[in-house]
This record gives sequence, structure tokens and C-alpha cells, in this order.
Amino acid sequence: MIRSLILGLVALCLAPVAAAEPVAILGEKVWTGTAQGTLTNGVVVIDNGKIVSVGTGAAPAGMPQVKAEWVTPGLISAFSRTGITEVPGEKSANDTGAGGSPFSAALSAADGFNPDATPIAVTRLEGFTRIAVAPDARAKLFAGQGFLADTSGQPGSVFKDRAFAFIVLGERGASLSGGSRPAAWAALRGAFDDVRFFTARYMTHNDGNVLTRMDAQAFMPAVKGEQLILIEARRTSDLEAIMDFKQENPMLKIAIVGADEGWRVADRLAAMKIPVIMDAFSNLPASFSQLAATSENAARLARAGVPVAIVNLDDASHQARLAAQIAGNAVANGLPFDTAMKALTTVPAEIFGMSGLGVLAPGARADVVAWDGDPLEITSAPVAVFIDGVSEPMESRQTKLRDRYLSLDHTDRPLAYKH
Repeated sequence: MIRSLILGLVALCLAPVAAAEPVAILGEKVWTGTAQGTLTNGVVVIDNGKIVSVGTGAAPAGMPQVKAEWVTPGLISAFSRTGITEVPGEKSANDTGAGGSPFSAALSAADGFNPDATPIAVTRLEGFTRIAVAPDARAKLFAGQGFLADTSGQPGSVFKDRAFAFIVLGERGASLSGGSRPAAWAALRGAFDDVRFFTARYMTHNDGNVLTRMDAQAFMPAVKGEQLILIEARRTSDLEAIMDFKQENPMLKIAIVGADEGWRVADRLAAMKIPVIMDAFSNLPASFSQLAATSENAARLARAGVPVAIVNLDDASHQARLAAQIAGNAVANGLPFDTAMKALTTVPAEIFGMSGLGVLAPGARADVVAWDGDPLEITSAPVAVFIDGVSEPMESRQTKLRDRYLSLDHTDRPLAYKH
């Protein structure tokens, strides 16, 4: 098992690096994510890593073509742990968190990113070209620094490290802070004071502070409003407390992860322009923080004007790809199709400041996916994926194993395997 896994990883590492070539991608439907809307019989022309044109009609003469039923921008996972764990249950292969470390806010998840991790290719094969990767909080409510990466599986995949700080509040934050929400908020406010009075607290002494010196330095851009903060919270009262904190600190850039009961405070979230990164499958009272969870959460939030990004929070490492299926279920529960597509493309791009991504428009980066059907249908799949104009391999360790065993001549197997 382990030997097979290692050999598979070696094969992926040795895969040749493709180049960005001009190509015309023709779709019976082309979802642009712009004012052009969805084009019928559309043509997306890409060259030199950029989108040259988006329109209808014939493709440029002599240019290689890719034909598909649907064409969309590359999907973006707004919250994942893809690439920082290979086997979650094996400590040596899991860099999502560090419960035994004295550091918290200073932990940079990018230092543990492995572009060769097998979930990268699996995620790419389902149309996701970019991922926001967050560390996990293990010792304190401050998980550390998240980053942005592409899913090419190539060295240099991380294009923005320390892109955001990640904090957990609610039940998890309480348990990590001594056992109660008041303790969690005391820790959070104390950490902000550590940063604001950094010189007095760390140049003269380092006793009684919430954060270590390194943590305070790493957390400084977030406190100053120069860095996005993702805050995990689910219950209505937790969301209200975060919004109160935001009002006290208007310079902060905040997005909320979870918000299972967000529909109850949708108008206030919209008025404060706080985006929500949510799992639309979270529809059961699985905890005391989710008693008002509903399948209509995404639709109600969007209807109120809240920017919504849809992700898979149940398995953010290996199954981030299921966000498209989850978005399809949100459509079945009242979310407009275009809004669901934006929740996988334009909204994540806006939350994380990914310029030129999440749309099909002239001058945009050529992250383009060609599909054999509706991208939100569970039976649909990409037939081609481009990242910055490069045609990516449509294979993973799983597809290689499938092809290997499907190609076996069963009559040549040992007698014990014959029926």
C-alpha cells in the first residue's frame, strides 16, 4: 500500500511541464461570470496565459480547438486543506495543525504545502484551478496563516502566502480557550492588545501575553486591517458578537466561515458587507451551534445581499471538489444558478483579491474549464482544464490505478482469482 502510494507520487513528480499554447474553447453554453452572462455557442480564445476574447461565432482559422457542452472559469475553493495533508490519520503526513507548538498565529500553512499531494490532482480533475488553504487550530483559537495556490501540482503553485489569518470562535474557540466563549473573546481581545501595544509588551517583558512575540508580529497585519481574517463561527449569537467586534474595529477585513445560522442575521451581514464561506450541505442540528441550520441558508443569505462562497467543510482536504455538488444542492433549495456559480468563482476571487480570476473576460487569466455537461450536475465532469493557459493533465493517481486494473487480462490471473 505504502510502496504503491510512493510510486504513484514519483510518477506524478516526473510528469512533464506543459506550455501555454493558443487554443479556442467552444461551448454550447459559456458561463462568463460577467455582464455577458451565459453565451449560447460561445467561443473563448486563450493565448499566452490570458483570455484574448469571449464571444460567439466561429473560432479563429487554424487554431486548435476544444469542444464541450459547457465552458466556465476555473472553480475556486474558498476554504480547503488540500495539499497540507496526504493521510489525515497519519501524523507524519498531516501538516494541517500543530497542537504541541508554542506558536499559533505565526504558523504559515504554506510551509507545509506539497504540490505533489494526491488530492491536488483529484481536485483539479473536478474543475478547481485555485484553492485557499487554511491551517487548523489545535492549541489556541489562532490557527495561523493561510495561503492561495493553483492546482497544477507544479513547484511554485503557491502564488500568495500569508494571504489571510484564520481564527476559530464558537464551540471550538471556546474549547481551545479554556472552556467558554467568554474565555475565547478574552483571548481574542488580549491578542489585539498584544499587537497594539507591541513595543511596551515585548521589548520590556514577555510575561502574561496571549501571543508569543512571533505570533504578535505575524498577527499585526490582520489587526491593522491590512490582511483578511477568516473567522469560523456558526451560531447566531457568535455571528452577532463578530459583527459587534467589527463595528468596534471598522478597519478589519473579515469573512465568516460556517455561518450555519447566518440566515437569521442575513440583513446585518449584508449591511456590513461581510462575506460568508459556507457549506450548503450543513442542514441538520448537529451541534448546539447548528440548531437553526437549513438547506435554504445559502439562498436566504444571497437574497439578502450577502456575498456567499460555497465549500465543503466536512472534508476540506481530500473532498474540496464536492463544493460543486453542494452548490447544485443549494440551487435545488432556492439559490439561483448564476449565484451558485458565482459562489464557486467570482465571490471567492473577490474575497481573496484574486485579480483576473473567476471570470471569462478579455485580459483575465486563462483559468478555463470545459465540461461535458452542467457543471453543477453530479454526473458532469471536465473534459479539459486550463490553468494560466496551460492544458493540464486529466489524470490522477486514482485514474492511473483505474486504467491499470481495467487493462488487465483477467484470463491471465492466477487460478485463485478465476470464477
